[in-house]
Amino acid sequence: MPRPRQALLTRDRIVATALALIDADGLGAVSTRRLAAALGVQGPSLYNHFATKDAILDAVADSVTATVDTGFFARLDWREALRRWAWSYREALAAHPNVVPYLAQGPGRRPAALAMADAVYGGLVRAGWPPARATHIGAALRYFVAGSALGSFARGFVEDPALYAAHYPHLTQAHRLAGRQRSVDEGAFALGLDALLHGLAAEYERTVGPLAPLEPTGRSE
Repeated sequence: MPRPRQALLTRDRIVATALALIDADGLGAVSTRRLAAALGVQGPSLYNHFATKDAILDAVADSVTATVDTGFFARLDWREALRRWAWSYREALAAHPNVVPYLAQGPGRRPAALAMADAVYGGLVRAGWPPARATHIGAALRYFVAGSALGSFARGFVEDPALYAAHYPHLTQAHRLAGRQRSVDEGAFALGLDALLHGLAAEYERTVGPLAPLEPTGRSE
């Protein structure tokens, strides 16, 4: 039989194309008509793989979550596991910031998102945290990571020294921030994460029991 002129339509191809559209133009860019056009197919063909547009968005969101490493909770102290997971989570979201508002709605029925929640919650409970507190910790870290991935603090300042010098005496160096985006944003994330983990360690010792010494490692991959 002759080979088809274009690659066969698959769920993975639909998800990858939808993610590329979202990355380029935001969540509003995904319509069945535009997605079908980008794939070179007719709109109804998408429904052979996904029942609704929301189902496509769910699959896109879950494809991003699936790249987050949660294996740390099976082999590391809960403090180091949280640190490494938070960095992995942030990197996944920061690579696709336009997807973050959709992910912020919660895991719903998405398999990768539920597996991540299960790994984090399970690791914390095994470490001795009461179930309710483990839920709070997972939620707090999720809020922190998602917020950090929504945008860049550093890039929020324009490279115009005169704008700040005239009226904002404490911001005379703010025009330099955009050029140092990575160091500023990652430094802020590291500082906030350290503060969260130190606070959680103090609460653990106050409410659960003593902790073994843990050497600070900074960012760990």
